[in-house]
Amino acid sequence: MPSSTKIVALKKLLTLRELWRFEGRAVVFTNGVFDILHAGHVKLLEKAKAQGDLLIVGVNSDKSARALDKAPGRPANKWRDRAEVVAALGCVDAVVGFGETTPAPLMSRLRPDVHVKGGDYKPSDLPEAKYAAKVVIVALKKGYSTTGLIKRLQGKR
Repeated sequence: MPSSTKIVALKKLLTLRELWRFEGRAVVFTNGVFDILHAGHVKLLEKAKAQGDLLIVGVNSDKSARALDKAPGRPANKWRDRAEVVAALGCVDAVVGFGETTPAPLMSRLRPDVHVKGGDYKPSDLPEAKYAAKVVIVALKKGYSTTGLIKRLQGKR
């Protein structure tokens, strides 16, 4: 399936979610900026997929990514480019954009079975946690971060 077909509007995704619920398929949700995809992201997404049958990835809009204040000039890549790269991964079943700094409004509508976040979070840090039946925190791949990668590329270690 071409990666562009995995990028879906919320309305279509809500319809798919109902179908998957009817079929008894466990839906996993994770989210992030995914500005410059690296091995740490890939491991997180693979571990997320292992928690259920289908993996939906929420990707922050450019505006919401800037509001997270990760670093000046971020995101480095536009939303559509970031979404296409994430959608190209075999472990990802659907990608949806969201414009808030947390995925809580999106998750309140999707109601995933499992919400997965990286080990830099605790369930108590996640206002969206109440919208999933289960929250799983996955250990991060040590030494991998987009901010760190950008610093290395700029020679700022």
